[in-house]
Parts: sequence; structure tokens; C-alpha cells
Amino acid sequence: MVTGSGPWTWTCAGVNGGNGASCSAPLSGPGGPDGGITDGGPTTWPPAGNPDGSCTTIALPAQAQPVDTSHPTTVVGTGTPASCTFAALDAAVKKGGIITFNCGPGLVTIPVTASLTPPTSNAYASQAPVNTVIDGGNKITLDGGDAVRLIAWIHQGSWRVNNDTLTLQHLRLVNGKATPTVAIPPCAPDGGISNTQCSQGYDDGEGGALFMQDGLLRVIDVTFANNQAALLGPDTGGGALYLYGTGQPAYVVRSTFQSNTASNAGAMGMLWAGAFIFNSLFDGNSAVGTGANNNDPTQCTCINNGQNEIGSGGNGGAIYKDGADGVDLTICGTQIRNNSANEFGAAVFLTADGSTAKLILDDSLLTNNSSPISYWNWCPGVSTDNPHTTGSTTCSPSPVNTTFCNAQGVCTTVCGS
Repeated sequence: MVTGSGPWTWTCAGVNGGNGASCSAPLSGPGGPDGGITDGGPTTWPPAGNPDGSCTTIALPAQAQPVDTSHPTTVVGTGTPASCTFAALDAAVKKGGIITFNCGPGLVTIPVTASLTPPTSNAYASQAPVNTVIDGGNKITLDGGDAVRLIAWIHQGSWRVNNDTLTLQHLRLVNGKATPTVAIPPCAPDGGISNTQCSQGYDDGEGGALFMQDGLLRVIDVTFANNQAALLGPDTGGGALYLYGTGQPAYVVRSTFQSNTASNAGAMGMLWAGAFIFNSLFDGNSAVGTGANNNDPTQCTCINNGQNEIGSGGNGGAIYKDGADGVDLTICGTQIRNNSANEFGAAVFLTADGSTAKLILDDSLLTNNSSPISYWNWCPGVSTDNPHTTGSTTCSPSPVNTTFCNAQGVCTTVCGS
């Protein structure tokens, strides 16, 4: 039996000096028959997260621990793979509470044909918060088939006040796709200005696997692979995750983000939101927009998003945070490798927009993250407008036990503005 994504090669010698024999091996995993179920194959996924290190300088809080799911609200499935249907999952997620699975002993992939929508409460009406937990038991993959966003958790009209909680744990979320619909109108030449630098693409299409507005997110032991958000636009992004207008930071723990793509934030994007990222792995994610983002009426006379917006993304190959919210982005015990951006921050991009929002990096390795832009790199792969010193004011602590290596293998542990 073979595992992984291949390709594989092998030879089979003939018996007693005879000719080479034909040989093969069944594939175990998501590419195998029956959505990843192979007789005699593994019965759980390997744990996600950083394979080579962990956070030691920061004590992980209770929010970073898995939820006890021993008393579920709903169990999806009745013991066989066939019983674990999208319809059963969709009904369970709409109901909320603690959701687990009983799909038999093997690995199971559930095709997601429409975005799952966990319940929400109205904080402005003083409704009690609702909590939803989806626990895959390291056996369940949710697959969007390169067609649909996997989860949409949107508190309509809510802005940084809601305390509903969504916890995803021991899951794989793959092949999600957010299809944008709000195209930026073209801008015709005006008064001698060509307007060719005006932003293009889309203003929506965030979060290929998950888009959330407000609420509290917990992601523990989850793999996000091959998800895609809008590929062009100045503010859109989040190939796997996009957090918008949250009042409290998200927690991402022992999770893997691999080969996700978006205009900005190849893996994880935040706008007026913050996060703690512990013991995780970001590998091979890409921010594929172009031109970055700026406000320049001398190059664009049209208004988009309330400004004379130029540029169409390309920031934050793995992780992106934007917003004058003063909320920090803390990354500890995490490996960020082989990510790319067409503009700034091949590994991490943070703009504080004049606020006190800081980028904190502890016990981490950032290596071989590539961008064609040679300037505005606080350290290799990291772009931020709030580096560790601004004048005489300390804005963000110097990295702790963290190594930065460029594409040529030259490494440093000290960053400068």
C-alpha cells in the first residue's frame, strides 16, 4: 500500500531470472477509491501542524485546547460511509451544538455541494451566544470539489460584538472555492489620467474554505489544502480562511495550510480581526494578485471602497492582516515555508493602518518564502508597517527564538525596519 500524493515508481523483478513482472499498489488516502477508504489502510489522518517545533515561550490558553465531544448534540452517520451524507451533515451544522461522525472505521470524504452555515445569534438583541463544534475525529475530509466555499459563517450587520463560537477540530477541508461576484467597474480615462492603475478584479470572494464575519473561531488540528478564494482584487483574499470584523482574536492551533491560493492572503486573511497561531504549518500557499493596494488620486480618478484605489492585491503569501483595530497577530511555534507573493509579505503581511496592532513572532521558522519585491521586508518574507521599532517607540517585540531564511538559504534571527 502507498500513501501520499505521488508520483511513485517501483520495479518488480521476475521470479527465477524471468522477465520483469507487472506490479501495483492501492492508494490509501483522499485519492483512493470510495473517497479515501481503502481496505487495510489507515483509519485516522496523521496530526496536522508544525512537524519540527512548538511554542514554548507562550503558555497555550484554554481556547487553544480541543473541545470535549464525548456528549455530542448530533452524530452524523450510522456506522457506514454511505450513511455520512452531505444532507445529514448540513442538517447537523444548521442545528449547531457538538457534531461528531460515525462513518465506519476508515477515512471518509464527504462532498460539500453547498456552503455549510452554522447558526448565529444577534448580539444587538441580547440573544445568548450559540456554540458549534465540528469534530472529524481525524477521519473526515470535507471536499468542495473546486466549486463551493465549504463554510459560510456570517453575522449579517454585526461588527466586532458577537460571541458565538465556531470550533473546527480534527478535520480536513479541501478543494473549497469562493467564487466572486462583485466585480470592480472599469475606470475610463479622465482629465489626462489614464486610470490604468485603478484596481481591478473583485471586492468579494473571500475565504475558499471558510469566510466568517464576526464571532469567535477556534481551529485545532485541521488541514486546509488546495482551497481558493478570488484571485484578483485589492482587498479580497484568504485562500483557506478569511476573518472579517471580529471582536476577539481567533485561535489556530496545530493546523496545516497547504497549497491554498488567493489574491491576498494565500492561506489566512484578516480584516479588522486578529489571531493567535500556535504550532502550525503554512506550506506552499500563494498570493497571486498584482499591484498591492494604495490610495492615489493622481493615478486613479474613480472611487472604489471609498478611495482612489490602485493595485489589485498580491500581499501575504501565507498570512495577511489589515485593519486599524489595534489587535495583535501572534505567531508561535509555527513553520512558514515555500510560500509566495507577487507583492509584499511572502510569508506574513501586516498593516496596522496607524493603530497599535503588532506582529509577534516566537519559536518559529520562516524559510524559502519568495517575492519579487526586494524592499519593505522587516525580515525575509515579512512585510509590516509596524516593525519592532518606530523611532524611539517600541511597537512590536523583537522575534524570540525565531529564524528567517531567504530563498538562498541565508538565515538571520534579528530583524530591522
